[in-house]
Order: sequence, then structure tokens, then C-alpha cells
Amino acid sequence: MEFDDQMRRFFGTDDLGAVSPAAMASGVERMLVEFGLETDKGRKFAMWSLLYMLGSAPDLDIAFKDEGDRDAARTFMDLLDQANGTANVEP
Repeated sequence: MEFDDQMRRFFGTDDLGAVSPAAMASGVERMLVEFGLETDKGRKFAMWSLLYMLGSAPDLDIAFKDEGDRDAARTFMDLLDQANGTANVEP
């Protein structure tokens, strides 16, 4: 699933700046529902990634049963934090 496809599917646009707070909340809610139902690992990871960037991702131990998927998500988080100039500190 392409990033732009996710944006249009859940928020009706590929410009998050144009999304109202109510539409953002509604889109995130729809994403969380679909995330919980998704069985394709790639699509699930793509949805989790966008939810993470929006500050709404489920915790890794809830989101991914497979340790490899959790490790990939941690790597994604670290890379995003590095790109944003912040440090990700886990206990």
C-alpha cells in the first residue's frame, strides 16, 4: 500500500495540512479498525507506520505478534527519529 493511497483512503486527500481535526480523528479511527482486521503483514506495517507518524500507533507488543515485525517497527521508529533529529529512548 502506497503512502499516498493510505492518505487518500483514510483522509480523503494526500495533503494532511488540509485535513480538519474532526476528519483527522475520524481517519485515524478508521485506520485503527482496519489495522486490527488486517492480515497482510505489509499492509499492516504500512498502516502502523502512518499511525506512528500521526502519534496514534498501537504499542508494538499489541500491534505485532511476530518479534521480527516488532524489530522492523523499532528500526522504522529509530530512522524516523534520526531524520527528525530526536532520540528514541526505550526503557
